[in-house]
Amino acid sequence: MITKPRVLYIEDDVDSRRLVSRVLMTHGYDVVLAADGLEGVTLARESRPQLVLMDINLPNLDGRVVTTRLRSLVDLEDIPIVALTANTSSGNRELA
Repeated sequence: MITKPRVLYIEDDVDSRRLVSRVLMTHGYDVVLAADGLEGVTLARESRPQLVLMDINLPNLDGRVVTTRLRSLVDLEDIPIVALTANTSSGNRELA
């Protein structure tokens, strides 16, 4: 059986989660959704995604803390993490 590549999308905005997950599923990805940083870390441990897409500004744990936690876990340290944000304020690119 061929398994679909798994993407974990961590985003607190419901509409963004719906849109991005729909696009990814249309392109053949298995999508795991988390509504905040803490849930994202938990789901990353459980689901072992091949890619993490994540908002920078998240409730409970922000994107920087989530990234640090994922990088500290041996099984997850090499998973690519892509920062996504609608916040265009100065400094977000450098922060990511």
